[in-house]
Amino acid sequence: MNPASEVPPSEPVAPAAPAHAQLDGTLVRGLAWTAGMKWGAQIFSWASTLIVARILNPQDYGVVGMATVYLGFANLISEFGVGTTVITLRDLAEEDIAQLNGFAVLLGIAGFLLSCVAAVPLGKFFKSPELPWVVVAMSTTFLISSFQSVPAALLQRDLRFKLMSLIDGTKSFAMALVAVIFAVLGFRYWTLVLAGVSSAVVGTALVLSMRRHRIAMPHPSRLSHVLRFSWHVITGRVSWYTYSNADFVVSGKILGQDALGAYTVAWNLATVPVEKITGVLNSVTPALYSAVQKDKAALRRYMLTLLEGIGLITLPLSVGIALVSREFVLVFLGSKWATAILPLMFLGFYASVRSLIPIIWSILNVVGDSAYSMWSAMAMALVLPCAFVFGSHWGNAGIAAAWMIGFPIVGIPVTGRVFWRIEMSWTEFFRVLMPAIIGCLMMAAAVLGLKSFLPSNFNTGLRLAFCVLAGAIAYILVAGGLSYSRRHALKKAIGLLRNRGASAIA
Repeated sequence: MNPASEVPPSEPVAPAAPAHAQLDGTLVRGLAWTAGMKWGAQIFSWASTLIVARILNPQDYGVVGMATVYLGFANLISEFGVGTTVITLRDLAEEDIAQLNGFAVLLGIAGFLLSCVAAVPLGKFFKSPELPWVVVAMSTTFLISSFQSVPAALLQRDLRFKLMSLIDGTKSFAMALVAVIFAVLGFRYWTLVLAGVSSAVVGTALVLSMRRHRIAMPHPSRLSHVLRFSWHVITGRVSWYTYSNADFVVSGKILGQDALGAYTVAWNLATVPVEKITGVLNSVTPALYSAVQKDKAALRRYMLTLLEGIGLITLPLSVGIALVSREFVLVFLGSKWATAILPLMFLGFYASVRSLIPIIWSILNVVGDSAYSMWSAMAMALVLPCAFVFGSHWGNAGIAAAWMIGFPIVGIPVTGRVFWRIEMSWTEFFRVLMPAIIGCLMMAAAVLGLKSFLPSNFNTGLRLAFCVLAGAIAYILVAGGLSYSRRHALKKAIGLLRNRGASAIA
């Protein structure tokens, strides 16, 4: 049963869902602003990442990578799905929201204290004497961010996408700037730590300056129906985090700190472009889906539109980085990162599938199927870590290949469940993605053909430039041959990146 339906009759009735035409406009404007800010910040962030990676060493990334594995997990628990609950359950009373706000703050305090206790054992587990203080410093973000969990969710529920995009963009700019400054000053791994803390401080300050809500002491008896939904969300997220970060644990524990540093860089290069795009959607789609959660036709329409537009962007980006992984690493990072080449190739192919998942799976929560989402994530948390351990026999490349092969297999039942709940066929799914898939196949043929034609001693930088150009031309030519509706979708997708819609809502 959907927990939202269990709210007592005396509670205020949720406002009617906005009309579809109004939601369409809100979606376009929200995506335009969010994409414009995220990609503007991402250009700066990519430059910052390359500068910092050239200054720091794999060992520096390894230390922070070890801390991030634990802290990301602890952050999920400390937040307890409060933000998602506020967005999805649209009929919460003001008192419910105030108590959830107090609950979030208490969880943030608990997360910080528990992390301080766990810091020394984590250092011993990873055999890293630097790790405990890194964990303590980074865990301050639990306390800082807990004050903005509910206010930020309220801004999203109110469809304040323009404001949230400005806040997220400012956070990204601040984080990138701090990282470059401290890297140049020689702070080594503390560079990455301080950059993360600064991002949390800036984000929380901006959210609270725009939207605040009363904090009340939580009472479990009143929040029982809400916490049941939150339990499904947090258990699913913890399971997701378990299998999403098991590869880092396996690499660091079995292959060592240097290997983990190389794997971390490969992961960032392969997934950051995709995550920045899906991050645009994650900022918009939960509130959008929630607004039409009882309308299956609307859910299908919005999901297919997003899959079509985003697939045309993310698939060539992720497949492209896989095709030129060797040249990219050698040109931009240098030969000291050569061990990241093969993992980057496999992770690039995996990222093409990963980019579509948030659009699809997030529907389960809004249609009242949060329990299935939880159980499926728990099953993945058992299967995928075993695949990573098996793949580690072939080093980081084997771990990355486990992602590329294993994730699509275990994710098919979950995707099928979503399609069943909204009465959609697999044919519709592949129909909207076919232009991007065919374009990627043509791009791969062009890049691989050019690589086989160029001599082995050809300049690496020029080889990279020619391959990128050939792949882009091949992909665009295929897109140019699409039907009118496909060309229209491509224009919409490109418009997200160029922020064409910004002037219409300024």
